[in-house]
Amino acid sequence: MTSTILRRLIPTLGTAYGLQLLGAAIFVPLQTEKFYDLGGSLGYISTAFASLYAPYLRERFWVGNRLAKFPSLTSHAPRQLLLTGAVMIWAGRLGSFLVQRVLREGKDSRFDEIKKQPLSFTFMWIGQATWIAVVGLPIWLANALPASAHPALGVRDFAGISLAIISLAIEVIADRQKTIWRRDKSAKKHDEKFISSGLWSISRHPNYVGEVGIWTGIWLLASRAMQSSLLPQGAVIATAISPIFTYLLLTKASGVPPLEKSADEKFKDDPKWQEYKRHVPIFFPWGAKGDFKDS
Repeated sequence: MTSTILRRLIPTLGTAYGLQLLGAAIFVPLQTEKFYDLGGSLGYISTAFASLYAPYLRERFWVGNRLAKFPSLTSHAPRQLLLTGAVMIWAGRLGSFLVQRVLREGKDSRFDEIKKQPLSFTFMWIGQATWIAVVGLPIWLANALPASAHPALGVRDFAGISLAIISLAIEVIADRQKTIWRRDKSAKKHDEKFISSGLWSISRHPNYVGEVGIWTGIWLLASRAMQSSLLPQGAVIATAISPIFTYLLLTKASGVPPLEKSADEKFKDDPKWQEYKRHVPIFFPWGAKGDFKDS
C-alpha cells in the first residue's frame, strides 16, 4: 500500500514540473520575468488540485473511464480540505501581490541579468518547480492518503491551523504596510529612505517571518497524517523539510541576504540605518540584531 501512496505523487509532481516547464518554454524566449511569480502561484494551486484529485484524474484521463465521477468535497478528510484550502489561499494571495508589484514597477530586478541567459533562466523555472515539490510535500503526501487513513482533527491540528492563520496575517499586514509606505513616499508624504514602522519595527523582514510560520503551521496540521502506517516510517521528520527549507531559502539564499546587501550598499553612511540595524532584529523579533553577516 505504501508504494501505491507514493505512486500517487507522480502526477502531483508531474503537475508541478510540467507547468513550470511550460512557463519556461513561453517566457524564456521572450526574456520576460513578469509572469514568473504568477507561474509559482499557479503551480501551487494546480499541484494542490492534482494531489487532491489524483485518483479521479488518473481514472478519467489515463485509464479513459468516461464514467468516472468527480469526487465530492465530503469524500475527502477535513485535514485534506484544510491543507488544500490553506495552500490555495496563500498562493493566490501572495501570487496576486507579487504580480501586481512587478507590473506596477515594470520589472523584477532579481532577473535583470539572468533573463538574458536562456539556460540560467530555464533553471530558475525548474528551481521554482522544485520549490513547489519540496515545500508542499506535507500537503501532497496528506492528499495521497485515503480519507479513511486520516485521524480525526485534534489539538496538534488546531495548533497548526492557528499558527498558519496568525502567520498569514503577519505576512499580509507586513506587505500592506510596505505597500502603503512606498505609495506615500511616491506621493512625497514622507522622505524616509527605508520602512521602520509597524511590524518593520520589530523585524527587518516580518513578511518572511510570516512565510516561515505559515509553512510550519501547515506541516504541523499535516503531521498526524504523516504518522500513518501507509507512509514510510519517519515521514513526519522527512516532511519537516517544508518549513526548514523555507527558512533556509529565505535567510541564506533568495530572501534576506540580497535585501540586506542592497540596503547596506544604499544606506551604509546613513546613521538612521545603522541605528535601525542595532535595535531591530534581522529576522525573528527575538533574534540577532546588527549586521547580517554577524547574525
